[in-house]
Amino acid sequence: MVFQRLIWAALATALVVGSLQTGVQRWQATPLILAAEAYEAQKPVVPKPVVPPAHLHSVEATPHEHGDAKEWVPENGFERIGWTWVANSLHAFSMALLVFVVMGVCLWRGATLRSFPLALWTAAAGWLVFHFWPSLGLPAEIPGMDAARLGSRQGWWVLAVSSAAGACALASLSHASWRWLVAASLLALPFIVGAPKLQGDALAGFTPEAHAALELLYGQFIWATTWVALSFWVSTGLVGGLAFERWVRPCLLAVLKGADVADVGPVNEAR
Repeated sequence: MVFQRLIWAALATALVVGSLQTGVQRWQATPLILAAEAYEAQKPVVPKPVVPPAHLHSVEATPHEHGDAKEWVPENGFERIGWTWVANSLHAFSMALLVFVVMGVCLWRGATLRSFPLALWTAAAGWLVFHFWPSLGLPAEIPGMDAARLGSRQGWWVLAVSSAAGACALASLSHASWRWLVAASLLALPFIVGAPKLQGDALAGFTPEAHAALELLYGQFIWATTWVALSFWVSTGLVGGLAFERWVRPCLLAVLKGADVADVGPVNEAR
């Protein structure tokens, strides 16, 4: 019963938040991405070294095995907007589930906050963990930019997210006096390790005019992604708090209290 309500509440939240997120992205980030992609097409392509066919099992290779396959990308317009909405809704669904689980743990630990403030505090922690703290070391990139090795960036991102999540969990769930010192140490850990940085110019290969334009777009894109992420987590907290209050919290509290779920409604639980 709790699981079903959790899924439906997360789905309702995802549809609303995913739609809002798509609109904010179209307003804030998409124009900058399209502008950067126009310059990206002007960047000269460095030819890859030719590998001798000594490793091939046969002398002749069929065209479909070794031909240049064109990577599929959605067309600009309705197709791109539609797939963006699907991706945003799936992301919102997963994050709503995470927010609801954290809220459930807080209720299990005896939290007395109402659903709205609890959801907003949880969403604020989500913004800190998944966007703000990792972006301090690895800010958002625009199309055409070179970056450090992907594996190194992924590893540091996981470290930053894990450290921030551990700090938030320790600060909220523990009552020990030393929790703030440990939380601060966890937050500092990824920056002590150091984020991977590219050696050289990330916009190398562009003409001076394109280089200057992309640097301007890069600064604007960092701010745009910050506002996009902030709007995502604020809307997740607001819509998720409403959905949790209406569908999840009554059932969850009934289970925690050992009562009959059918006897507990949203109005009675709200008291």
